[in-house]
Amino acid sequence: MASRATPRHTVPGLTVEDAGPLIEVLQQRLHALNDLHLTLKHVHWNVVGPHFIAVHEMLDPQVDRVRDLADDAAERLAALGGVAHGTPGVLVEERSWNDYSVGRADAIAHLGALDLVYTGVIEDTRAAIKTVGDIDPATEDLLIEQLRDLEQFQWFVRAHLETAGGTLVTGGATTEVEAAKQSVDQLTSPVDAA
Repeated sequence: MASRATPRHTVPGLTVEDAGPLIEVLQQRLHALNDLHLTLKHVHWNVVGPHFIAVHEMLDPQVDRVRDLADDAAERLAALGGVAHGTPGVLVEERSWNDYSVGRADAIAHLGALDLVYTGVIEDTRAAIKTVGDIDPATEDLLIEQLRDLEQFQWFVRAHLETAGGTLVTGGATTEVEAAKQSVDQLTSPVDAA
């Protein structure tokens, strides 16, 4: 990917050598955001149970905003002289994470899995901010804005996963399936209902 990330020209004030790492970071953010918006639509289509409508309707604005975030990353990448690779094949080839693993499931199960998805995307965005911070404040600013939106969306998800005592039911889960199971088990137990 390094040779593909070296542009012939870039924005004023940056060298093509400085633009290369920015393009690489933005390409990975583009992959993550494209994957996230597809994952959110997958959940939107496959959520069932008593919380169906709340989750179904909560996700559409997230999908729309995540699509906008992907567009912003791609346009910044192009402005830096790179080529935004947005095809599914390139995404699958270059991503470092596995496909979303929950199919048709209860709303709470999907929210538990989405909590882990958001955690991964947010952690990677924070790492990207650190990488670009010393090179380009404009790219850093774009990523910081995206981080705020992603953290807000995770907060919306987590509001469904927190007990009255303040415990996040996905705590300690390391896989989407595990987080989904923990969420259903802990939020539907007779102890929480009391």
